[in-house]
Amino acid sequence: MGFTIAGMRDLKDLRLSPRRPGRADRTPVTTAVAEYTGLWGWDVAPGARAVRGSGPLGRPVCSCGARACPAPGAHPLPRGRVVPAGATLDDVLRTWARTPDAAVLLPTGDRFDVLEVPEAAARCALPRLERMSIPLGAVALAPHRVAWFLVAPGAAAGLPHLLYRMGWDAALPGLRALGTGHHITAPPSGHAGRGPVRWLRAPGLETAAPPPARLLLGTLAYACHRMRRPAA
Repeated sequence: MGFTIAGMRDLKDLRLSPRRPGRADRTPVTTAVAEYTGLWGWDVAPGARAVRGSGPLGRPVCSCGARACPAPGAHPLPRGRVVPAGATLDDVLRTWARTPDAAVLLPTGDRFDVLEVPEAAARCALPRLERMSIPLGAVALAPHRVAWFLVAPGAAAGLPHLLYRMGWDAALPGLRALGTGHHITAPPSGHAGRGPVRWLRAPGLETAAPPPARLLLGTLAYACHRMRRPAA
């Protein structure tokens, strides 16, 4: 599912209409969730947040409440309810009101998979991809200096084979794919208490349909290899 005219109308209502009695408060987060579900056809899951350096020995504390959380501020809330693609504005506001402080997470594996590369590799690859007129989906930049390229579902399962066919090591450092069972944090939320996630290429009409991974993979693999190559 991708861009919808109905979603555009709902988003305009969310941004411009006066608040109706009984409707939950609108925030930048709920506006973003409505865009993701209504315009781009993505599911959204409420995620945990983390406060960096607030725990023992400066470790981040996760809002999930687990003392030994293995991924503070980087996982779905255990009792959070996914907002499905195509949800109405009232559905978004009503669902998010149950976890108003949650981070915005996008599940991978159904609507799209993700190719994760270091930020330096992404900044090297993006101009090359644009010069070659390669179709691109949305690209997010996380605060721990990795970029997430949204690609068509199936990339995670097919990555080793694709790399092998292109002559690359299947375990190329810095490059991995996220599919079923994973999530990425989406703007305007922060990730793992390290800072906010932002878009390098925001979702839009030209990025609404995630491209096949094979179109991007050769350039991304080369950029990762180049970033790892020792200086002469």
